[in-house]
Amino acid sequence: MKLFSGSSNPQLTEKISKVIQIPVSLVDIHTFPDGEKRVRIQDSVVGEHAVIVQSTVPPVDSNYMELFFIVDGLKRSGAETVTAVVPYLGYQRQDHVFRDGEAVSLEVVVKTLERVGVDTIILCDLHSIKIPSVFSIPVTHISALPVFAEKIKQEKWDDKNTILISPDMGGIRRIKILSELLDNMPFAAIEKDRDLQNGWVTAENLGEGKITNQKRAIIVDDMISSGKTIIAASDVLFKKGIEEIFVFATHAIFSEKAPRLLQNANLKKVFVSDTVFVPEDKHFAKLEILSIAAIIAKELESK
Repeated sequence: MKLFSGSSNPQLTEKISKVIQIPVSLVDIHTFPDGEKRVRIQDSVVGEHAVIVQSTVPPVDSNYMELFFIVDGLKRSGAETVTAVVPYLGYQRQDHVFRDGEAVSLEVVVKTLERVGVDTIILCDLHSIKIPSVFSIPVTHISALPVFAEKIKQEKWDDKNTILISPDMGGIRRIKILSELLDNMPFAAIEKDRDLQNGWVTAENLGEGKITNQKRAIIVDDMISSGKTIIAASDVLFKKGIEEIFVFATHAIFSEKAPRLLQNANLKKVFVSDTVFVPEDKHFAKLEILSIAAIIAKELESK
């Protein structure tokens, strides 16, 4: 096996490398003044099983093009198979037509990944469980939830004083899985409404489940982008009498204002995984990053 990294999250690739004890192979990625990229594989991959790790985070288009070029370079250099590890899959929220005239952007991305030569793909905590069906190649869908469950147990929050919260009804399946990992911890979901024109989020009540005498809530989501969904959910919880609120989210997309909004919100702490590299200028005091490198490594070693 040969392990390669794109430029979006080399830190995660290095962690995976240490777990599986395979060095990260060299790939030269050069960006020209006009923004075009040139990719050259600098290690022999003839007859090898090649793995490329690349999260397609902002700048999404640039990171996708880089991934396409690396896969093409690996195939042209004689790699027998190519596995793409895409911890965060860009455009995954554009998986169907919401309004007349819209493109289904995710389908375009999937077709391109398959066309350039990806043989198998590993994805993490997708926004919809239907997304793997869009692919015609084998998809392995992993999750950060076991890492979150372990952290919750370490902090001794897995008691009768805690309730798990999905910030919207779409996260019910996710919250049920985490509940099972925590010996059937009680859970509830919040009714959320998002304006498709301006992105504003409103939340007013619990849509499923109920808060009894719990004083600690753990909000669980697949990603944090603007932070508005999390903040709307926390406001509902405080009105319900919750005193401590923690957040666990897999993908830290973090728009420009998100770190400040989260730091100033009624939250004790925000835990995210390292599917997305969080630069120093987006770190904040309440943030803690947990790694999923061991989960990815286990999948790679099983192939």
